[in-house]
Amino acid sequence: MNHSPAPAEPPEPARVLVVDDDPTVGEVVAGYLTRAGHLVDRAEDGQHGLDLAERHRPDLLVLDLMLPGLDGLEVLRRLRARPDRPDLPVVLLTAKGDEADRILGLELGADDYVTKPFSPRELVLRVQSILRRARTAPGPAAPLDSGDLALDPRARRAHRAGRELALTSREFDLLAFLLRHPGTVFSRQELMQRVWGWDFGDLSTVTVHVRRLREKIEHDPGAPELISTVWGVGYRYDPAGTAEAGAAGAGAGAGAA
Repeated sequence: MNHSPAPAEPPEPARVLVVDDDPTVGEVVAGYLTRAGHLVDRAEDGQHGLDLAERHRPDLLVLDLMLPGLDGLEVLRRLRARPDRPDLPVVLLTAKGDEADRILGLELGADDYVTKPFSPRELVLRVQSILRRARTAPGPAAPLDSGDLALDPRARRAHRAGRELALTSREFDLLAFLLRHPGTVFSRQELMQRVWGWDFGDLSTVTVHVRRLREKIEHDPGAPELISTVWGVGYRYDPAGTAEAGAAGAGAGAGAA
């Protein structure tokens, strides 16, 4: 049975860029997103997609991996290399057998993926779920501080030792959640549900997001001290970077990365 996120509109119409070389897929996706109240731009190759992303500054990108010229992974690499939009939400469209490319896409900073053939309605629901979290400022959320880590949930900015961290929307939400629950172990399923509000999906996406977050906040991602793996259970944030956390994290670098 397919459990989809509860439908809800983002706070205002969003501009969504759809990059897919299949005119039929692009037209169908654009039609569903338009009917959901969004402004939609379309591109049929990677270079055109990059040009539109720079010109129109979309709120979210729906990106096919198989594109002529620049493929979707290269488009994603170039987007994530731009300092002005490190947190642009990206949803990948992937073929059923492209698991390696899906994982690589997540490691490059994609927020989510949908496997072809897919339900356009499910894609719209995923898009709106991401937009709600990326664009809706929290209520009276106070800044979060832990050691030399500092997060401002309202501005969605994070720093470590005074240096701003280039976090994607998914990574920011994950770090904010962990900082609010120090010392507590969460399974991947719990993180998927409580951080992103989903009761379905590939749990490997959580593993990838944890790995990417470690690369940005840990002094040594191969021996993490802040985000530890508790074997057979899940992940725990250790604010003090204790020796025990370091030992667990060293194993985590080999097993959960």
